Amino acid sequence: MSYFLGMVIVILVVMTVITLVRGIAAFLQSTREDLERPEGSGPSEMQLKQNSMMMRRIMFQAAAILVTAVLMMASQK
Repeated sequence: MSYFLGMVIVILVVMTVITLVRGIAAFLQSTREDLERPEGSGPSEMQLKQNSMMMRRIMFQAAAILVTAVLMMASQK
């Protein structure tokens, strides 16, 4: 059981890093035009992608923390 949960943690950490890198890449692709858009025009495509990557990263981090907590609880018994 602990080996399985360990592998799940590793996979979640890798997914977290991948989404972090994709989010940073989307941030770097933002152009000056995106940053200087009028306020009422709404978010650009890159800004939406950055937000999506951030939310996915948070989800993967939370899942990794939960699996780590389960692993710690299981190892105490």
